[in-house]
Amino acid sequence: MPEDKPRNATLETVLAEENMRAAWLVVKTNDGAPGVDKMDMEQSARHLREHWENIRTRLLEGVYKPGAVRAVKIPKANGGERQLGIPNITDRLIQQAIHQVLSPVWEPDFSENSHGFRPNRSAHDAVRAAAGYVKEGKTWVVDIDLKNFFDQVDHDKLMHRLRSKIEDKKLRALIGAYLRAPMQEADGKKTKRWKGTPQGGPLSPLLANIYLDPLDKELEKRGLSFVRYADDIAIFASSQRSAERIYEGAVAWIEKHLKLEVNREKSGVGSSGTGNLLGFRIFENGSLGVSPKAINKLKERVRQMWDARQSLTSEQLRDQWQRYIRGWWNYFQLADWQREVTNLSGWIRRHIRKCFWIRWKTPRGRINALKRLGVKGRALGLGYTGRGAWATARTPAVQQALSNKTLTNHGFIIPWQVATTTGATR
Repeated sequence: MPEDKPRNATLETVLAEENMRAAWLVVKTNDGAPGVDKMDMEQSARHLREHWENIRTRLLEGVYKPGAVRAVKIPKANGGERQLGIPNITDRLIQQAIHQVLSPVWEPDFSENSHGFRPNRSAHDAVRAAAGYVKEGKTWVVDIDLKNFFDQVDHDKLMHRLRSKIEDKKLRALIGAYLRAPMQEADGKKTKRWKGTPQGGPLSPLLANIYLDPLDKELEKRGLSFVRYADDIAIFASSQRSAERIYEGAVAWIEKHLKLEVNREKSGVGSSGTGNLLGFRIFENGSLGVSPKAINKLKERVRQMWDARQSLTSEQLRDQWQRYIRGWWNYFQLADWQREVTNLSGWIRRHIRKCFWIRWKTPRGRINALKRLGVKGRALGLGYTGRGAWATARTPAVQQALSNKTLTNHGFIIPWQVATTTGATR
């Protein structure tokens, strides 16, 4: 029997007042940078209050043209750059409203093995599922890296997928207009887009899942154990030979049916304990550790955040650090094996002490700071030392002044390690 097509996925449903109000709350909460129109959240709110009826009319008449998306490049964790496309806030609002209508249409049919950008699912769910496969003895992992996936999505194939569940031509046309919205560089140059759904807009993650759902269904049909988080794909097998066979078959299917390029340099077969799934590595007994790549990225961020040359107050340094390290630990405390993390505690505090030593600047400034922090007598002579800040940060006087307890009491926290009551240093 033909698949029943939902009747509520219409442009009118998208633009319904209740749906638009809910979309605005999401966009406002997420905040984010302005698009090419340079209007921030407050300016956009005023613009929408004044012009929404006109915008809504143009949307319903099919004559609305989305603004260009602002091109922004950010570094990837494993090197290189990822290009984002930041829509104007008005377009983010409309995309969010579309997302809210389309998501319930597709969600019931999405694979249980797909975890990225879906309600009530997370990266942790994907990692736990993967650990379960490894515990079953499937310790060989097929990692598939889709080269620049979000920039390579085939519009014709995606629109064909959308037609299977969206009867409303006006809604499909609006989604197509967002797919083709030009990318505007910092110098004002605009580039037409005939493929891709760049990250940065609320609709792109859902469109990515719609595009990759056939891959999920194909892997399920083959009886394979896998997890997918957006374009991160890991398939689990019980032997190297089986994994290699799966790899060749999956790559051939992806390139033929999805018209996507697999990055063979970053894809391949390996044992689970040497891999990196969403920042974790899975040991052969199914326990979790933090991957070496994630540890190296943390260390690089520590060096950046405790660079004394930043023009930030001590309070701003503290708040910046707390936001980062709490978020980092909330994510990675899922790991069973945490020694690589806990071993960094003393190294991180040494960077904090080094930063403050440099910021105290002069011998007199350093002596006064040591005095304020309880250092007395001959130890104050350290203010005149000629040794480097990294070495000085490990001296007894600096460790007394900025003990673990003192740093923690002032908010310079190490969330996985409770400060000792004695204030001992490491």
